[in-house]
Amino acid sequence: MGTFLVGCAVLGCVAFAVRSIVGNKKKGKASCGGDCGSCKGCHF
Repeated sequence: MGTFLVGCAVLGCVAFAVRSIVGNKKKGKASCGGDCGSCKGCHF
């Protein structure tokens, strides 16, 4: 039962992180600071 609860907590944290990244991308916020010369392709 403990493994299941820890797994759910980790899954929830991952889902929150992905949601945050997707939301920032939709708002136009770049994770690399917008320096496309040294970015290696994070802007698609």
